[in-house]
Amino acid sequence: VKVKIPFGNKYLDAIFSVPEKKPTYGVILTHGAGGDMNFPHLVSLAAYLASHGVLCLRFTCKGLNVAYRTKAFKTVVEYLKLSDDYKLSGVFLAGRSMGSRAAASVVCQLSQDGDDGFIQGLVCLSYPLHRPKLQSKLRDEDLLLIRCPVLFVSGSADEMCEKQLLEGVVSKMKAPKKIHWIDKANHGMAVKGRTTDDVMEEINAQVFSWLRENVQLEHK
Repeated sequence: VKVKIPFGNKYLDAIFSVPEKKPTYGVILTHGAGGDMNFPHLVSLAAYLASHGVLCLRFTCKGLNVAYRTKAFKTVVEYLKLSDDYKLSGVFLAGRSMGSRAAASVVCQLSQDGDDGFIQGLVCLSYPLHRPKLQSKLRDEDLLLIRCPVLFVSGSADEMCEKQLLEGVVSKMKAPKKIHWIDKANHGMAVKGRTTDDVMEEINAQVFSWLRENVQLEHK
């Protein structure tokens, strides 16, 4: 289902992937610095989640400024929260690369505004912890403030997220967290000798099982 979400004096293009049964939880998903919501990994993940009963809303927000992207993401969260079509108990925010930085920022801002528990967790796909070859400057400030569960899915050969550095940051995080390493994958999740579909299947299954663990944990 295609929708246009009002954002300032513009609209954000978005697409709902709707499960057959009435969903209780949703995932809001956005892309990295390049591309848009039709980036193959996002389309694949949205279809997979919807087929497993999770509502997925993916949106496009062009713009290379993280603050701008964060503002857009926040608008989408509010839109879904107030939606009459889907009465959700909670959502997970998810993004790829720069989109995951924006998602982390939103989680921080909303928790500082006194989050009412609508946001259940954060999924970071290829989180860009540092610029290529600039390992001294880490983009970890938001991560260290987050309290809700966080899943990182990163390639072990990601030039923007050195394995040891992410593990170091994660060890300092107060939130419940998990890292799933895609062996030998680069920032774009490409792995020599594996098809894109094969890698995406691994990512999708990981994301879904983590969501399920977290939503179940809450009901225990």
